[in-house]
Amino acid sequence: MLYALFQQAITPQTLGALLVAVAVAASVLTFLMPAMNSDSLGKRMKSVGLERERIRQRERERLANSNRKGLRHEQKAYMKSIVDNLSLEKWLGTETAKQKLWMAGYRGPQAETAFVFFRLVTPIAFAIMAALYVFVIAEMQKPFMFKVGVCVAALYAGMKAPEVFLSNATQKRQLSMSRAYPNALDLLLICTESGMSIEHSFRKVSQEIGVESVPMAEELTLTTAELSYLPDRRQAYENLANRTGLDAMKSLSTVLTQAERYGTPLGAALRVLAQESRDLRMNEAEKKAAALPPKLTVPMILFFIPVLFAVIMTPALIQIYKWE
Repeated sequence: MLYALFQQAITPQTLGALLVAVAVAASVLTFLMPAMNSDSLGKRMKSVGLERERIRQRERERLANSNRKGLRHEQKAYMKSIVDNLSLEKWLGTETAKQKLWMAGYRGPQAETAFVFFRLVTPIAFAIMAALYVFVIAEMQKPFMFKVGVCVAALYAGMKAPEVFLSNATQKRQLSMSRAYPNALDLLLICTESGMSIEHSFRKVSQEIGVESVPMAEELTLTTAELSYLPDRRQAYENLANRTGLDAMKSLSTVLTQAERYGTPLGAALRVLAQESRDLRMNEAEKKAAALPPKLTVPMILFFIPVLFAVIMTPALIQIYKWE
């Protein structure tokens, strides 16, 4: 029975039908893939637009000497109640938490509340899971103090987990912005030299650079909103540098602040910054290229050289055995 089914499966008609089915499925999937992809750039830019409207509302309320409202969505009730009732901001909050959240792309009281909440919940969850594994699931034949030590280590790892998450998110965000920075600076230089104001230049660059780096477009859009509504434009430039945490952005902020305060030519300064960013990018590429030979030494010893010896020695060994 199985042999008959196998013979039927390998017939040309069956194989042809199978190939046709695979081709049809691949064609349908190819046409449907663009529709299934989510527009992440559109969503992020929409959220940036909403953030800009909130900043405008905040500045209007500040100028009217009325009570300020938050710039973000309403905080989740259970998180806020736990954080407030237990005073977690005092015990688990850090002085640089807000700065780290900004650099990771999380802003507002909701992000701060969530960070403090997870600094409380994550250690407890890690400790409980470690205790269940050590005492119940694995049933380790180890001393009791060793098991307690494992639970304590899991507790400490849970305390550091939110900070590690923020650090990884910040690194990814900064890498994306650093790669897009030279192109963004060139676009900003073109816009300013064409006679556009700095607000319109930031807005135009944010629209164009979003294809390459969504975080860069988001930060430039927020800076545009702050330039329009903050009473001190220097504060908007400093906020840009603080939110990104990049040295290049700090240099750009310094140049824009000096141009705003002393009236120095902005185009010449931006041209110098653009050239420096290109040179720095080339130096990084050359540094990575120079580091390749040491990195390739071990793979060559382990993989290339044995194969090379085998290719060279095999014909000679075959001839020797033939002569014998």
